[in-house]
Amino acid sequence: MRVKVFDFEDEKDLEEAVNAFLSQDMDVIDIKYQVSSSVYSEEQIYCFSAMIIYSSKE
Repeated sequence: MRVKVFDFEDEKDLEEAVNAFLSQDMDVIDIKYQVSSSVYSEEQIYCFSAMIIYSSKE
């Protein structure tokens, strides 16, 4: 069993990275998704992350 973690400031970047990773030959066990936000000065910052738990077919 292995894990792969992705962390991006934009949800589209996360989507593209996860889809590219999932195109590989593996057995996906679970995917965990999380969104967090914070405020820095007057700017709101988002963090989109995903953890894929999988087993390799190698």
